[in-house]
Amino acid sequence: MLLSAIVPMTLLAGAWSMAPKADVGIEVASYNTGLRNRLQSYERIAPKVVIVSMFSPEAEVWYRNLPNSTVGDILANNITVPGLSPLYPHVHCNERGEVCQFTVGESEINAAVSMTALVLSGLFDLSKTYFLLAGIAGINPKLGTLGSVALSRFSVQVALQYEIDAREMPTNFSTGYLPYGAYAPNEYPSTIYGTEVMEVNENLRDAAAALAQRAELADSVGAADYREKYREDSGAYAAATNGPSVIRCDTATADVYYSGTLLSEAFENTTKLWTNQSTITYCASAQEDSATLQALMRAAVWGSVDFSRAILMRTGSDFDRPPPSISAFQHLRIMDQNGFDIAIQNIYLAGVEIVKGIVTDWNSTYHDGIKPTNYIGDILGTLGGEPDFGSGSWFGGARFSPESSTEVGLQKRRVFTGRNGRRAGGWK
Repeated sequence: MLLSAIVPMTLLAGAWSMAPKADVGIEVASYNTGLRNRLQSYERIAPKVVIVSMFSPEAEVWYRNLPNSTVGDILANNITVPGLSPLYPHVHCNERGEVCQFTVGESEINAAVSMTALVLSGLFDLSKTYFLLAGIAGINPKLGTLGSVALSRFSVQVALQYEIDAREMPTNFSTGYLPYGAYAPNEYPSTIYGTEVMEVNENLRDAAAALAQRAELADSVGAADYREKYREDSGAYAAATNGPSVIRCDTATADVYYSGTLLSEAFENTTKLWTNQSTITYCASAQEDSATLQALMRAAVWGSVDFSRAILMRTGSDFDRPPPSISAFQHLRIMDQNGFDIAIQNIYLAGVEIVKGIVTDWNSTYHDGIKPTNYIGDILGTLGGEPDFGSGSWFGGARFSPESSTEVGLQKRRVFTGRNGRRAGGWK
């Protein structure tokens, strides 16, 4: 069905627009009072998949290649959504409206605001939509390599901590990062903000990984040459020397584009501690995922989306730490790792297999969803159940109810952990 048949053009004036394909020079429709009420009487676009990109190269690889796939041209319909980034003001959908894509912008603030704008716009029925978060990332050479496709269960906001300049940290500290309310880097935070850890549907993650494994991933001679530098280590970086493959591991979110062995090891330890795991599972560093997932989870509270349908995929564009023979600065700013191009290509090559798999098997598998058997949601237990990390649900295992009149946050503020007669955290 054409989208013009779904949403009458009389509604488009003053509410949203079917903009031309080029983003340059498009006039963004202003928010119209009563827009939500007017939309109630019309059938909204109900995509099976929304592809979430972070910046232009991650988006353009879909624009270039999807017309040659069974999905078709993702720029067939271009919808202006109030509140999206002024750099990326449109949601793009194929002719049937089954698959859409938009770009949230880089960093946590952009990602959270853009995703919130989409889910609250009222222009889409997202109740059964799968969200494929698909971007490039730094890659941990202990678990992956340039071009690797990482599907994650956890996203951890690793920099949500105190920070002491490493030159001034205590001699028995391994890092200048210190969890809120803690007195040592290896202690669990006692002051909780609620966004520290996000956990998604592991069964869906595994299904997406199986679909991604159908792809023949891109590689290059230049990337292979840089991988060889990691052979100098005595086995710890064996994964870095292999060609790209689909891996299952976890993602760190931080606005800071960090690089180097000390920071990367600190954050891999943070991920292990905060997710309550016994082994290192951190493999990808990015700037948006926890923010995007938090926005989706809050929309799920109100029934706008199904959080169990979020898929977190990252491809390795650069190593998060240097090989033994190269300094951290040279690795970050001087050397060409030759991973960017193949990482961008592998977003599409792996991602399109996931998209096609969902659309093709919609009736038999994906319409009703893949039921999670693990906990899903945030560290607070907002969606119900007991988190398998942290200090337990703030809501007694029940799902947070929008009808609740209780300010749980105010109650928890009054309860703080004492240590040596002091408050561990308090208001900080």
